[in-house]
Amino acid sequence: MIEHKTQVRVRFAETDQMGVVYHSNYFVWFEIGRTSLLREAGLPYTKLEESGILLPVVTAQCDFLKSAKYDDVLTIHTRMEEKPRARIRLDYRVTNEKDEELATGFTIHSFIRRDGKPVRPPENFRNIMAPHFPD
Repeated sequence: MIEHKTQVRVRFAETDQMGVVYHSNYFVWFEIGRTSLLREAGLPYTKLEESGILLPVVTAQCDFLKSAKYDDVLTIHTRMEEKPRARIRLDYRVTNEKDEELATGFTIHSFIRRDGKPVRPPENFRNIMAPHFPD
């Protein structure tokens, strides 16, 4: 398993007329968590793309539990619990400064070549992730 935490501050532009965060922003924050986790592990998205591998989202879900508001500092908890295969799943929790859970969700991604054909995770990805997923 591999985990990562990153923080974001809610910007005014991310709120709606009711003063709460507009729902689609949670998926942006999930992406921030996901790219931060991979970068910290030593494999930023740019390296995958340079090798001709893409990692599109094929499934995304978010459960909204409590509202975040302008200027809140949020922590995005990102976790990959399963060993990467042709698909990977990442789970997310969004908490506020009081450690209240505001949202939970997950995304599933497929490794594909630029021509859209599915592939196994590249060797460098498997090597970097191997210590986090002992057999």
